[in-house]
Amino acid sequence: MIQVSHVTKRYQHSVNVVDDVSFSVREGQIFGLLGPNGAGKTTIMQMISTLLTPSSGDITIYGLNTKTDAREIRKMIGFLTSEVKLDPFSTPDKLFRFFGDLYQIDRSVAEQRKEESFDRFGIEPFAKKKIIELSTGMKQKISIAISLIHNPPVIIFDEPTNGLDILTAHQVTNYLRELRADGHIVLLSTHIFSVAQDLCDELSILVDGRIVAQGTVSSLLELTGATTFENAFFDLYTRHHKE
Repeated sequence: MIQVSHVTKRYQHSVNVVDDVSFSVREGQIFGLLGPNGAGKTTIMQMISTLLTPSSGDITIYGLNTKTDAREIRKMIGFLTSEVKLDPFSTPDKLFRFFGDLYQIDRSVAEQRKEESFDRFGIEPFAKKKIIELSTGMKQKISIAISLIHNPPVIIFDEPTNGLDILTAHQVTNYLRELRADGHIVLLSTHIFSVAQDLCDELSILVDGRIVAQGTVSSLLELTGATTFENAFFDLYTRHHKE
């Protein structure tokens, strides 16, 4: 389980980027962070992934604290950021082999996982092409395959469908559903209403670094009295955004 307890992140001479945030994500659940750009979604994910340290509060993953157990936690997570920069002159084959060795995965196991991932996402025909020659969608699928090479129990994806065409986005969302069905913890951030509504079991709505509402889509509709999820979000945003 991911447990985020009263977490705040502030920078010197700055207001709180993340302000007293608490939520939990259990196994077999897709949990979404929904909010506009600048709401704090990426900062929260970077703290959970041990890339940033909270100014206050605690984050634990399966009982391990991100402040003291970062090395162990990194073995348990697959973190895909919205700004993945693959080596433009490498190839999918070489990258998969490199990261397999980095995680100290047996070569035969890594090769099997590569075949499964490449087959799933249609990467095989491009396996020996340079990254610089590939489309944005293909780069994203390669990034997903690499980030999950070690079969982590916790998956953290920042805007996983951002910039993807309809077919590629559909492949990615279906794969996230499969991971949920297999018992993985899936945490994702998005600003796309359809992704949040169709994919997430539970959501936190973030406005100006704070969680202003949390629950299922149906409970958020009930809370706001809105007839659509999009209207529910804008109602919450209007109530809580500081001009």
